[in-house]
Amino acid sequence: MKTSKSEIPSTLLALSNDLAGAVERAGRAVVAVNARHRLPSSGLHWRSGVIVTADHTVKRDEEITVTLPDGSAVPAALAGRDPSTDLAVLKLKNAKLPTAEIDDASLLKVGHLVLALGRPGERGLSATMGTVSALSGAWHTWSGGLIDQFVHVDIALYPGFSGGPLVDAQGLVVGVNTAGPRGMVLVIPASTVDRVVDQLLKKGRIARGYLGLGMQPVHLPEGLKSALSLTADEGVIVVNVVPYGPAEKAGALIGDVLVAMDGKSLRDMDDVQAFLDPEHVGKTVSVNVVRGGALVRLAITVGERPRREE
Repeated sequence: MKTSKSEIPSTLLALSNDLAGAVERAGRAVVAVNARHRLPSSGLHWRSGVIVTADHTVKRDEEITVTLPDGSAVPAALAGRDPSTDLAVLKLKNAKLPTAEIDDASLLKVGHLVLALGRPGERGLSATMGTVSALSGAWHTWSGGLIDQFVHVDIALYPGFSGGPLVDAQGLVVGVNTAGPRGMVLVIPASTVDRVVDQLLKKGRIARGYLGLGMQPVHLPEGLKSALSLTADEGVIVVNVVPYGPAEKAGALIGDVLVAMDGKSLRDMDDVQAFLDPEHVGKTVSVNVVRGGALVRLAITVGERPRREE
């Protein structure tokens, strides 16, 4: 059945109205966060009295204010921050505004329309539209933060938008946006935000595992693999050992090649990062190391990353 020319404008108008409604619905919980000298960043009223924003935009720990949708500014206290996921949590007192309506980012599909919302200062609520361009599984940031799902969106993130929500076509929040490298938009899924908020409200920070090693991937020669019955083609070689760190205490040396932890092969740094989540801090892991052509086993107790390295 063909669509008549008269129906096309009404179809576009309906889509336009639906998107405007989605912005209005989600925008009620979007705030401006005044925690740096320049343009404010955006934030989201995630739970009652709890504001989530991008950590890299929070340049001070005190004298922070939040501008509400009605234009009023209220003081906010920093409850905690996690640089590894680029999330910070602020607490408000007696703030009367709706909380965000959250949805599961795993329901997104490539091609879905999405909106990035922000409240960058005096301009009020702003929005930009794009599509979901790629989806995949969990990944670790360069500093060890676990992100439950990789969500790549083809969307513009204007100045002041970092810390604002990614919204689906219904006006439900599926994640928090932040600026990535080379202009890339990084989306922190709602499930990750929930987990980080829980931990920051409880402890004010998130413990990250620490071995005290500088490492890089390395290819394993076929002869070595055969001699030691190794199945993986790669490992990670130790290029630096931090004095008095967990690995040095366990006997690690520069030149060691880590090939397995607790029986799981190590092919790259992502495999190592999987053992440095908060649940592993304080636990001892068995590490298989190639040293001088022989296989050596070390028992390393995972430490907590010093806060100066976050």
